Parts: sequence; structure tokens; C-alpha cells
Amino acid sequence: MSTTGNLWAPVPFDRTTILKYDRPGPRYTSYPAAPHFRSDFRGPDYRELLAESAGSGTPLSLYVHVPFCSKRCFFCGCHVKIARDHSRGKSYLPYLEREMERTARACGAADREVIQIHWGGGTPTFLPPEDLAELAAMIRRHFRLGEGCEIGLEVDPRECGEEHLDALQEAGFNRISMGVQDLDPEVQKAVNRIQPLEQTQAIVEGARRRGMHSVNVDLIYGLPLQTPKTFADTLDTVTRALDPDRLAIFNFAYLPDMLPHQRVIATESVPGPQEKLTLLETAVDRLTDAGYVFIGMDHFAKPEDPLSQALRDGSLTRNFQGYSTCGATDLLAFGVSAISQVADGYAQNEKEIPDYARCLGGADGDRSESEDAASRNAGLATVRGLRLDADDRLRRDTIMTLMCTFRLHKREIEERHGIDFDTRFGDALAALEPMAEDGLVAIYPDRLEVLPMGRLLVRNLAMAFDAYLPHETRLRYSRTV
Repeated sequence: MSTTGNLWAPVPFDRTTILKYDRPGPRYTSYPAAPHFRSDFRGPDYRELLAESAGSGTPLSLYVHVPFCSKRCFFCGCHVKIARDHSRGKSYLPYLEREMERTARACGAADREVIQIHWGGGTPTFLPPEDLAELAAMIRRHFRLGEGCEIGLEVDPRECGEEHLDALQEAGFNRISMGVQDLDPEVQKAVNRIQPLEQTQAIVEGARRRGMHSVNVDLIYGLPLQTPKTFADTLDTVTRALDPDRLAIFNFAYLPDMLPHQRVIATESVPGPQEKLTLLETAVDRLTDAGYVFIGMDHFAKPEDPLSQALRDGSLTRNFQGYSTCGATDLLAFGVSAISQVADGYAQNEKEIPDYARCLGGADGDRSESEDAASRNAGLATVRGLRLDADDRLRRDTIMTLMCTFRLHKREIEERHGIDFDTRFGDALAALEPMAEDGLVAIYPDRLEVLPMGRLLVRNLAMAFDAYLPHETRLRYSRTV
């Protein structure tokens, strides 16, 4: 099914309407969202999911989490471990391989093709070049990479040199993603990330010389001391000097109560809601004027990029890395805090390295304790997860269809799940009525269509179908704008 029409229309900015819907909500990189994973879902449950997927022939995507960073950026909400010793990774790699070997065997990886690999963090390039090479070799020892496999990672230009790029080239990487966030020196100082343009430019140029032709850049709006003018300058410089194939423009989640390291940021230095909306409007205007396609939410891509093509032909999907071109895969994730999506369920690993190691049967210290932990958890590091029931599968399909194609044909959902759409989702359709009146979505007898302004607020539209949100006891999500 191809998508047309509203996808290419300019995004209007009705500030009153957009601010009306600016409230916390899931990003829907999964459904149900991760806060609803169960703590009684452990390694044996994940092994059952892996066994169920073994004979499916479904292609695989792999994610590897490298948690180490040399210093903490104040905007960061990721699971990281601050370390100055770059040899820390050498003791982490054996646990990764142990997890890969067991997972690959359990899911029948020898008979399945890997079509996408991504390393995230943390900072994967915190690892020395020889460790990068070993990690890549580990993956090839246990998995079969398909021809044309997309192999990418997050690169920190401050932690990457020519030898790192050589190792990545040798390992077959063809895509890099890097955080720039903002180029203004005062903003960089305020968030503890000094990263001159020249440093970033050198890594982009070096990667492209080595055949890594797909480059993604992350920017953040709403950072302390950021203004519409300084952010416009960053946008113009990034598109001109770095010429990325894709950009992600993330909303700064200022959560000092949840993230203690953000308490060093003065509240008065953070842009307010009106100024933040101006920053977002500036980003959409500047990037679309520069020729980028607005994919949705916070993603942009060049018209010829595979992400734009996936939007055109209706094959766009979402996973824990955001919008992606590789749908219909089982996602196997390795390392601390990593989340796998396999068959009809999710499994998340232990978040602390000692706990992760004990579950894999190899922690330092009491050997018997490690062996007991490994036995209880079936040799895997799963700490929580979820097996989807029929209602979860229905709502996941509905939400992901809406978020990835920006339209939803009721009959298709009905045929896949054996329901009457209007009867099953009467409450959701009622919740969408005010959004239709505000110009976010069009409701037809046979379908829903997200209107241009609704593409910015598609998370809000998706929330109408979320059965878990009415039962939330506290807010755990970033704001939608």
C-alpha cells in the first residue's frame, strides 16, 4: 500500500492547538510501552519466545548495547556507565558473546538471515579499535549476515579516530549515526558536551571516504541557553557542512527529579513551552526548505533515502531505535538494559553489569552465586518483559500502522484480527473526535487519515488506542512536543 497526499503537505503550526496536546506520552517504539513490562518475566520465558521463533524463517535484526561513556552529557536519559578506562570493554565483550551464542542457538539463527545491525550506547566508539573489530567478529561467528545487510552504529566524534574508522570499514559498516545536539559553544558548555564542528566534520568525511555513505545526525531542541536564532544557525550549518542523509530532532526531556545529573541545569535557562515550540517550528521549516522529507514525529530524510522510500511505499516501521526500514524481523538485543522483540513478546536485560554477568554465569566473585543466577534465568540476562495477548497484538498493529503509514484502513485491521473496528474501538474513536475538530486527523467511515499537523502529534493520536494509559499511576514519559 503506497501513501500519498497529506504526507507531502507542509506542516502548519497552530501554536494554540499544538500546545493543547503537549503532554507526556509513550514514543511507541514498542506496544505496550516498556514501563508495562513485567518483573516476573525472566530468562525461561524469553527462551520460550526464542524457541517459538526458531522455525519461522523470519529475518533478524541485531542490537548491541555498549554502555560506556567517558563523561556524562547533562541532557542524557540513556543507560550509560561513566568510565575513563577504555579497557573496560575488554571485560564486557565475553559476556556479550556468551549471550549471543546462547540466543543464536535458541532461535535457530543458523537458518535465518540478519538484515540489520545497530550498535548503540553509551558510546560504542569508547571501545578501542581492536575491541570494535572483535565485537564485529563475534557477531559473524554466531549469525549469518545477508547480502546488503545494514550495519550501523552510534559514533561520538570526541571518541573516534582514524583507527576506529579503519576498524569499522574492515568490519563492513555502511551507516553511522552521531549526536551533534547543538553547535553553539555556550549551549555545548551548558550540557557538558564540547564538540566543535570541525571535529564532527572530520569524522563524517572520514566515514564517507571509507564507504559509509549513510549518515544520520541527532539534534535536540529545548536545551539550556538555546534560542531560535542559535538553533537556526545550527540547523543551517549542519545541513550545509555535514549534509546528513537523515536527521532526528529530539525534544529535550528536562527531568531533574528522575535524572539527578540534570539538577546542575538551571531551570530558568531551559526554554519555556512557547519558545520550545518556536525551536521545533524552526527545525521543520529549515529542514524542509533544505529539501528533507518530514518522515514523522522527529525524523527527517533526503528524498532518495531508504527511509523516505519506505514512507512512500508504506513499509516504514518502528522499533527501539525509532523509525526504520527493516520491518517484519525479530529483534535480538544484547548487553545491559537491551530490549529484544521476538515473536509475540519483549525481553529486557539486567541494567547493571554485575547482575548481567551473574545471569550469564560469569561474574567475578562468588562462582556459585553466578552459577545459581544463571540456572534460575536459563542462562540469559532477562530481568523483565512481556508476552503479548490478543488485545495487545491488535492494539500494537493499530498503533504502529497509524504511526508508520499515517492512515489506517479499518477493514484491514478487522480482517487481521477478527473484530468489528467501530465496536471494539468506540472509545478510541470518541477520544479522536476533538482531535479531528482541531485538524489533527480525519475520521471517515472506512479509515483514519493523519492530517499534516497531526504528523507532529501522532503520539497523541496513538494514545487513544492505548489500553494501559488510563491505568497509569504516575507520568513516566517525555512530552509529545
